[in-house]
Amino acid sequence: MATIVYQKNKKTGAVYVYESESYWDKEKKQPRSKRRYLGKLDPETNEVVPRVISQEPEPRKRGPRPSAACKCRFSGATWLLDQIGEQIGVEEDLRRCFPGSWEQILSIVYYLTLEDSSTMGRFSKWASIHTHPYGEDIPSQRISDLFQSIGEDSRQQFFRMQSKRRAETEYLFYDITSISSYSETLRQVRYGYNKEHDLLPQINLALLYSQRTMLPVCYRKLPGNIPDVRTVGNLLKELDYLDIRKINLVMDRGFYSESNINEMFRQHHKFLIGARLSLKLVRQELDKVRDELGTRKHYSSKHSIYYDSFSSDWDYTETKKQSGETISGKRRIYIHLYYNASRAAEDRIGLNVLLDTLEHELLSGKRSPEHEKQYEKFYTIQETPARGVSIEPKQEAIDRAEQNYGYFALISNGIKDPLEALELYRAKDLIEKAFGSLKERLNMRRQFVSSEDSLDGKLFVQFLALIYLTRIQKTMLDQNLYKTHTLRALLDELDVIQRFDYPGKAPIYSEVTVKQASLFSAFGVKPLS
Repeated sequence: MATIVYQKNKKTGAVYVYESESYWDKEKKQPRSKRRYLGKLDPETNEVVPRVISQEPEPRKRGPRPSAACKCRFSGATWLLDQIGEQIGVEEDLRRCFPGSWEQILSIVYYLTLEDSSTMGRFSKWASIHTHPYGEDIPSQRISDLFQSIGEDSRQQFFRMQSKRRAETEYLFYDITSISSYSETLRQVRYGYNKEHDLLPQINLALLYSQRTMLPVCYRKLPGNIPDVRTVGNLLKELDYLDIRKINLVMDRGFYSESNINEMFRQHHKFLIGARLSLKLVRQELDKVRDELGTRKHYSSKHSIYYDSFSSDWDYTETKKQSGETISGKRRIYIHLYYNASRAAEDRIGLNVLLDTLEHELLSGKRSPEHEKQYEKFYTIQETPARGVSIEPKQEAIDRAEQNYGYFALISNGIKDPLEALELYRAKDLIEKAFGSLKERLNMRRQFVSSEDSLDGKLFVQFLALIYLTRIQKTMLDQNLYKTHTLRALLDELDVIQRFDYPGKAPIYSEVTVKQASLFSAFGVKPLS
């Protein structure tokens, strides 16, 4: 049965009308819904005014708009973003999901992309000297209203459209990043493990991003105290909603659990995941090859690492929800083992530095409460009135601590080659580092908003800016541009190109240098003329 859905744009006051029809998906065995755009609601007659040409929002005409006054504005960097938005489909998807506000949203995205670590309060100044999709100023209060108007349904629709643009055969990286908040009124702000060691409460963002394009696909906001391992079940449900049929996931060992592995097997998903050396199936294989893993025949000069690989049986279990029946069996799994001699040496140096500190504290009588367990673990301590404190290192404990230095393991049900698995996992680490630097640029480390709707809208806009920045970053890597430019320097180089608007006349652009033209060419973009 169809129902009518009304969506109001708080910025313009326009009310958009959709027809939503629910149906049962026999294949997925869950309810679904289809939405059809009907038109705008007339504020005087309360009647729906349908679109004459199409049910889809009308595409914005490309090219400059007529100017009512003489203007001189910077256009080079925003022109690059225009073209990137077309290339990756962000502009088209925004236009369909946010028919009444996509230009305002995109203008703020441009601002965040081009202005390093800037607050929203400076948007007006930036907008007055740059061309951008909306073309007009958006005051601070209107920006807040805009954030609050970005609804969950439209966000999810955007994620679905973006996910369909990703190849089904590529791997998707999954990770969680923390965002600190000063607000005490947000429901999901909690104290939890913070990778940046920030002492503020936080929310977590679960991010899914593409291995091939390096572009973010979607995100999900989580309470700050939810452990990583507990998020995988909902991730798989969300991927099902996004209609990503063939799922290949790469995750670090913080997401490992037997239940998560069983669930991925149950849904026939491929995965590559880090595993702790203490796991029985990993420890057994490592103990077999520990003495010879560091020999020449196991060495890869390309990757500067020793490696070996084994196939094994996973004890698969599944409990049927309706009957409670437990099904068990064997599933093929690949265990990839690695030894990094340089990392092992660094870890041993670190352990010796720690032991030096412990010995100094014990012998000087300045014991640290934080080190009490380590005193007991690594030393036999005796104290007499005549001879004072004497210590004896527990060599067996030190040897146990050192035995796994330099080793790590990956497990997969789809990648047999250990070096292929290593390259894929290392690519995940590179993107994580890139995301860290981009978070700084987008001012995402700490949020100052005080309402849930504002936070949700702001995170979505920052996520869009992250898409643009990662696209620029990947192109710079692919084209070797980091040898001659930083991200900031490249955007600044293009940003100085100006556009001159005169009433009734076509715009005129300032001269484009050979260097600027080559940068546009590297991005597959035609220079302004």
